Amino acid sequence: MTIRAKLAVALAAILLLLALPLAISYSSLRQVHRATQSLRDREFAASLLLGRIRGSVDDLRRAETALLFVHDAGSRDAMSEAVGGIAAMADSLDRYDLDQAATEIRSAIREVEGLAPAEYQAALGGRGAEAEQISTSRVVPAISKVELAVGHAEVSLRQRTRVRVEQTAQAVGDAGTVSAIAAVAAILAALLIAAWLLQAIGRPVRELERGMHEISEGCFDYQLPIRSTRRDEFGRLAASFDRMAKQLAELDKLKAEFVSVASHELKTPINVIIGYLQLLEEGAYGPVSPKQNEILRTLESQAGALARLTKQLLDVSRFEAGGGTIAPRPIELRAFLLELEAAFRVLAQQRGVTLEVGWADDAPHEVHWDPDRMSEVLGNLLSNAVKFTSQGGRVSMRAERQGECVSLEVRDTGAGIPADQLPHVFEKFYQADNQGSASQAGTGLGLAIAKEIVEAHGGTIECESTPGVGTTFTIVLPLRATPGRGQRRQSSVAEGAAS
Repeated sequence: MTIRAKLAVALAAILLLLALPLAISYSSLRQVHRATQSLRDREFAASLLLGRIRGSVDDLRRAETALLFVHDAGSRDAMSEAVGGIAAMADSLDRYDLDQAATEIRSAIREVEGLAPAEYQAALGGRGAEAEQISTSRVVPAISKVELAVGHAEVSLRQRTRVRVEQTAQAVGDAGTVSAIAAVAAILAALLIAAWLLQAIGRPVRELERGMHEISEGCFDYQLPIRSTRRDEFGRLAASFDRMAKQLAELDKLKAEFVSVASHELKTPINVIIGYLQLLEEGAYGPVSPKQNEILRTLESQAGALARLTKQLLDVSRFEAGGGTIAPRPIELRAFLLELEAAFRVLAQQRGVTLEVGWADDAPHEVHWDPDRMSEVLGNLLSNAVKFTSQGGRVSMRAERQGECVSLEVRDTGAGIPADQLPHVFEKFYQADNQGSASQAGTGLGLAIAKEIVEAHGGTIECESTPGVGTTFTIVLPLRATPGRGQRRQSSVAEGAAS
């Protein structure tokens, strides 16, 4: 599945999961709405109808009382109209599931209908005593039965309404609970999908980023932990990365071989030139005038500089090609540092720079390093420190123990290196902008060789600098270096393959 397809599926799933709680909430709200409508259309409407029936019963009672006292046709008609209205409304109670109440009310109102004509005739015929006796013994009890039936219906309706309200409230609570659970479940599922998507895309991106970093560091044999057989964009990127790494490795190898061959081929003619220049100085081919002797010394100096550059190029090429080795042997650390101090004391005095060499009390007495190679490294750092430090400045070198390692620090109070140039100081042929403060320009190879030698010992070298304040180089070496190349790049390759 391609990345675009994964994104589309993941986004669709997230949208579906987020829409699910909304659908559940909508369905729950619809149920609550229907329950509310049912309460309105049934229980509430039935309650209103019972209230109207009770009002009509009160009207019937008043009309019946008026008939006994007034004995007029208007009271009779009002009484008859009230009886008819109650009967009609009783029939409507059947629609609200109040069948029992409707039956009781209809039975009682029919009894009133059957007794009312006799009361009408007695009242309108002037027989008040007879009408009073009919009302007291028969009509009023019948009307009371109607009121009692209405009361029973109201009690039943109130109980039913209370149950329906409780059910509706329970439905509302259940709807809220279901919606909340659905929302939490949807959010958790969406988070899982997002985490899966982040893992599916973020991890390969990080691996590619790490691979590009290793390539930029010169580790062209880095194994990208992404299969090039993957059927997505990352598979194609991994295949392109592998091709790029192989091409860069081949180019780097060709470059190293070219520099090595060119440097090696230059050594012989340069040595021949130096040899003949020395013979000319010695007068082996005839007398040499003072002016010619001065020119010969200049030529010999330049030829020597060219020979040193060729040697440095060879060293760099050997280390980059994996052929640069070290030969560790026991070294008395303090004696080694004192020899370096003696070697550079004269140069420091010539430049008017104070040179200090020291060590901490816990510094080891003996280490196993390649003395020639480490002398080259520290000599290069001290030479640069003196070269870039103005008259009256200070250069110091100090050793101290760090667990199973030794830390060597070379510090100066010279021109310093700009912060944006610090990451490049160990690159071949790179020279910072502070060359104007040096007594003479360099080749840009010394620090590159120093880094290769330190890493061949299994150590590290770092640089810190502040323009106008000074520069500090810190070397950390194991007490016992093992022969062969350093492990920094190899370990990074192994870590990349393991991940």
